[in-house]
Amino acid sequence: MQTAVLRVLRATAASWWRHKELRRTGQTGQAQRLERETVLRDLGYLKQAASLPNAHVICGEGGTFIHLGWTTLSTFAPIERFPLATLAVARGTPFIDIRPVTDVIAFANLPRMARDGSVDPEPSGPGRSVSLTAYINMVDALGARILNDPRPRQSS
Repeated sequence: MQTAVLRVLRATAASWWRHKELRRTGQTGQAQRLERETVLRDLGYLKQAASLPNAHVICGEGGTFIHLGWTTLSTFAPIERFPLATLAVARGTPFIDIRPVTDVIAFANLPRMARDGSVDPEPSGPGRSVSLTAYINMVDALGARILNDPRPRQSS
């Protein structure tokens, strides 16, 4: 694991209000134990983000979300203020920035993304799900910004 990643995770864990309060009240050992647990948990999330087929980070007006199949981590802040999401994107997890999307009706009518990498056999209808690449095609057409694009490159 890169030292820079561990440094960011440790700083994030140490800055959490609960851990600061434990240190302030002299419970340094308890704070250190909880910080280690937090770092290990976050390392697990980063490993999942790198290995799961539909893992991605999405950022919109409502905040930033890391989707890991059946698990979602979120904050109301933009990606710049969510260190775990920023690290996941820096390590290659696809990033969908929907902040530039202006057609909220079209966006709201998009199908959901399949959580486990599978897709529905029905191409349309309520509750249908699509693959990550199909979803990216749809939000890209609406003006979203895509980083670490998992779609195959088209040669012209």
